[in-house]
Formats: sequence, structure tokens, C-alpha cells
Amino acid sequence: MQDTLPQGFIPVMLTPFKENGEIDFDGLTQLTELYLQAGAAGLFANCLSSEMYELTEDERLAITRHVVEVANGRVPVVATGTFGGPIAEQAEFAKKIYATGIQAVIVITSLLADANESDEVFMERMNELLQLTPGVIYGLYECPVPYKRLVTAKDLGELAATGRVVYHKDTSLDIDNVKGKIAATQGQRFGVYDAYMEHAVASLQAGSAGLSCIQGNFFPEVIVWLCANYNNPDQQEGIARVQQLLIETMPVIHYAYPTVAKYYLQKRGFPISLYTRRKVEECTAEVKTEVDALYERVEALAQELGIS
Repeated sequence: MQDTLPQGFIPVMLTPFKENGEIDFDGLTQLTELYLQAGAAGLFANCLSSEMYELTEDERLAITRHVVEVANGRVPVVATGTFGGPIAEQAEFAKKIYATGIQAVIVITSLLADANESDEVFMERMNELLQLTPGVIYGLYECPVPYKRLVTAKDLGELAATGRVVYHKDTSLDIDNVKGKIAATQGQRFGVYDAYMEHAVASLQAGSAGLSCIQGNFFPEVIVWLCANYNNPDQQEGIARVQQLLIETMPVIHYAYPTVAKYYLQKRGFPISLYTRRKVEECTAEVKTEVDALYERVEALAQELGIS
């Protein structure tokens, strides 16, 4: 396991499938390389974008192991390792997926406590998970499915202080909340990675370790560029234009996802099927026309900013 926490863009990885619905491991190899060549600082395998809820337990382990092997130590990999049920059962799978060589097992916050249960219950179960898995390092993901459970800055600070929780993917959509979490974990070996791109620049300037967003499954090079240049005084106009792009294109990015991301990658010449196991909106001709326009806009902006 790499000790250094990644600073920059952490893609929430897609899962390429064959047209018969099987996982395309050759495609996963190529996709992993695409992220790395774009400049990703780390990789989030077996996540919501990976269609983790539609994978079997063996498939979750297989794709995570494959990504770790392809990355081969070039960047750290994290992967989801909790899928509901008694904490003892979640702990057993957490140990299995940690053994693939990932840096941290990602906990889905909404699968540790139900929506009607308190933060105290969440923390009790999180501490139980830590006790049942000595030596395992964790991260938290405020996944919107099955429901979004936000972690308070206070609780996040307590978990970071254990030295066993090092990663947080934030989906609060609230820059003040993000700032509070960064302040609460200051001085710890810990990184906050923001998923909400409407305040991407503000989040980076506030001290987020990086961005972990679905936009990176369309144009990862642009997200990498933003992470590298957000404070560059010579690039303020370009930074503002990228931020505006992220705000204005939110609807097309999210509709029929992840199918639209796979269609965008096809536009880039990447060999990936549009097959998805998730039940999402149809990627109609009208949707594809909007994605085509997005592709042209991003290509033009990237060329103007010198983004390869």
C-alpha cells in the first residue's frame, strides 16, 4: 500500500462491459491506462460509477484486483468494501477487498446506518468496523444510493484522528461544509476529495486534496489541468472558463449516466460498449446530440488552453 495520499484528480472508474453483459477486462485495462495517461493521481475502483451495486461480490473483488495490478504501484487505488448487512459481515468483505492491495477500503456511509438512525449510531458502527478489522485503512463516501448520509465535520475529525480513516469523498454540495471538514481534519494524514463541480475551484482553494467527479469520465485531462492550475495566477481566465464549463454542462453529464460517459468515450475513439447493467434513462439520439455538442466544446477549450 502506498503511504502518500493522492493530490489531484481521482476518477470514479467506469466498468466496461461486453455486449453480452460480461465484464470486459481488456477494456478495463485500457480504461485504467487512459486515466493514468490523463494524469490521474489515484483511482477509485468499484464505486457507484463502476455499477458496484450491479456486480457480484466476486466481480467486485475481480475488478478491484485487476485495477491494482494494472496500476502496478503508479498511483494508489481505493475501492468500496461495505455493502450493507451486519457490521461483522461488512468487516469480512472489507478484509477481502483490502487484501487486493488497495490503499483504503471505502465505506458507504448510508450502509452503516439507516436514514432514521442518528449520527451516534453511525459512529458506533464505524468504530465497530474498525475494531473488527485491525490494520485495515478506510475512507468514507457519501454515496447518494441508497440515500445520501452526510458525515459531520466533528465526526470526520474524530475518525481521521484514529489514523485509520484517511480519505473522504464529499457530496454535501456545500462549500462551507467542505471547508469545515478540511478544518476538522487539519494536521491528520487525511484528504477530502470533492465530487461537486459547481464549486470545484473554491474547494481546491480551500484545501481539498483533489476532485473525484463523474466529469472525469468524459474529459479527465481537463480535470487534471484544473487540479494543477487552480491557483496559477497566469491561468485565471482559463480556470474561470473551465469552472463555467463544469457548471453549465451539469445536466448533460448526469442524464443517462453512465451510458452517456461511455458514449463520450466512444466519441474520443475509445473502444467501449454502451452496455450498462444499471437502470438509467435511455441514451436517445437527442441525448447523443447534446453529448456531441459537449464534446466539441470541450475539444475547443482544451485546444485553447493547451491541454493535451
